[in-house]
Amino acid sequence: MRKNYWIACIGMLAVAGLLSCSQSAQQAVAPPPPPAKPDHVAPFRYHKLLEVSPGQEYDILSWGRGSATTGSFLILHSDSAAKKFTTTSGDLSGSIVDVYNSDMDLDGNPEILIQARGTDSTNYATIYAFEFTGGKADKLNFPKLSTSQQKGYRGEDNFYIKEGKLIREFPIFSGKGKDARGTGAKRILEYGLRDNAFTVKQLSKDSADKSQPRAQPVTVKKTTEPAKATTKKHTVEKKHKKKKHHRNSDDN
Repeated sequence: MRKNYWIACIGMLAVAGLLSCSQSAQQAVAPPPPPAKPDHVAPFRYHKLLEVSPGQEYDILSWGRGSATTGSFLILHSDSAAKKFTTTSGDLSGSIVDVYNSDMDLDGNPEILIQARGTDSTNYATIYAFEFTGGKADKLNFPKLSTSQQKGYRGEDNFYIKEGKLIREFPIFSGKGKDARGTGAKRILEYGLRDNAFTVKQLSKDSADKSQPRAQPVTVKKTTEPAKATTKKHTVEKKHKKKKHHRNSDDN
């Protein structure tokens, strides 16, 4: 009996070992999980969905083959309530960074703003702006940086919506080319919309180079001329009295 018992135990251990080895082998040869599917496929490079209001959705896409720096963009407007679908397209320079939605003029018509990163050294950021009224897209001309706003500009723009306005901020550099260095200052601009035209206001008080010496205040010395005039007049009066006194002495 004892012999049969030990034989049974050895057999159970052997079976357990075989099962363990089999499971380890299966785990070793298990195929990797399939890669996550991208939200867009060629020739599309970018996609973002904006839901402006219930039933009002905008799909923004960029597409093109053969070039990574040029292409086109699409704004697909879906009006689910009215069952209307419209398409707005245009040429795209650079690559889309982000897309924003706002109502800067508070007229109830949404504005779709597409931010693209360019490759030129003057305007690194480009904004493609449209206002949608009754399903129709009206193109808005986004202003370029002025001469003073461009001073020290080398890209690295950060756009965001704050209190219904488009805010743009970027660091300021000194020097040119490879010798350009950050000054630590930042320029902040606020864009609004009035009569379908953009307004620009600078929110920051900055300097293109913080290392520039500040103008020293001018100290104006107070003049003492009136006091001198009074003293001189007083002296003359004394001299006149002395002369008069001498004349009286001679008469005596």
